[in-house]
Amino acid sequence: MAKQALFSLSLLLVFLFHSTTTLGQPAPAPKLPAVAPAGPAPPGPPDVAKILQKIGGFTILIRLLKSTGVSDQLRGQLNDSNIRFTLFAANDNAFANLKAGTLNSLNNEEKVRLVQFHILPTYYTLQNFQTVSNPLRTQAGDNKPGDYPLNVTSMGNQVNISTGLVNATVSGTLYSNFQLAIYQVDKVLLPLDLFVPKVPSPAPALAPAPAIIKPKPKPKKTPIAASPKTSTTTATPTVVNSGAESLATHGILVPIGVAVFIAALYL
Repeated sequence: MAKQALFSLSLLLVFLFHSTTTLGQPAPAPKLPAVAPAGPAPPGPPDVAKILQKIGGFTILIRLLKSTGVSDQLRGQLNDSNIRFTLFAANDNAFANLKAGTLNSLNNEEKVRLVQFHILPTYYTLQNFQTVSNPLRTQAGDNKPGDYPLNVTSMGNQVNISTGLVNATVSGTLYSNFQLAIYQVDKVLLPLDLFVPKVPSPAPALAPAPAIIKPKPKPKKTPIAASPKTSTTTATPTVVNSGAESLATHGILVPIGVAVFIAALYL
């Protein structure tokens, strides 16, 4: 009996010791779920410079796109999926055929206009060019005659472009998605506004000068002669008797004539 009680006590002590040791240790941290490896980043907006660089043969156009800031401007605008563009890309051979000094004659602002003249603010497929209304508006500005007009015509599979100064042809499609289309052209598109001197508009006719009315000269005042000073001595007036004598003579002759006339009547 004593042995059984001792054995039970031993088991109790072992159990208590084991429980105390287990409770004193920190619980193990729960296992986190495995993280799936990151997938590829979503593609950003099309980068025109990188597209042309990958194709090759557009070194001059890429340099113009970057130096003018047009490349970054296009990429920033293409972040909005509702904005779309069409680019006509001239390769290095097309730029080499320009007259020497053509690009160097342009200032920075004019180079921006030249690059923007190759960009339409709309996405066009080659089939769309069959129904466009000319002239087309470009990123360079208005489509008024003498400004930045661009005419595109399509006959079958051939697309022709006219700037009024250059006639070019689309020679192939370089890139196309729902936002951006890039077509290769065989000539650099030169706008009239940059390469044809404008005829200065005639100066407006001047209004006739108002007639100058000269004031009439004032009549000169005749100076009044100063009256002679009155002498203190009173002059005796001179009486002219010629009129009185004549009157007296006529006064005598008239009665005589009347008397002669009456006497003649009685004879």
